[in-house]
Amino acid sequence: QVQLVESGGGLVQAGGSLRLSCAASGSILSINVMGWYRQAPGEQRELVAGITSGGSTNYADSVKGRFTISRDNAKNTVYLQMNSLTPEDTAVYYCNADLTLRGVLGKYRYWGQGTQVTVSS
Repeated sequence: QVQLVESGGGLVQAGGSLRLSCAASGSILSINVMGWYRQAPGEQRELVAGITSGGSTNYADSVKGRFTISRDNAKNTVYLQMNSLTPEDTAVYYCNADLTLRGVLGKYRYWGQGTQVTVSS
């Protein structure tokens, strides 16, 4: 019913930048919160940043001042601009969306498939 497709990951040197995108499609009525999480090998998945439909944002302390989350509500797309990357930012990055579906009651959370970000020192 719903797909979240991420793009923009890759390999970058420390100090570099990447921009991740995540587009949601399907029988979507509305999307409340969209966010980015990451999971490094052997670590738990952690919240990186989130943004509401109204534009309110929150960030993990480790990325404040370096990462910026934004969204295009008309395109059901969320972005993550990542600057001043360090090797500690290396992880698989996942987007998610809390949304409602056409013709279906309730709220649901969907996840993307993940995109690898590798920062070399």
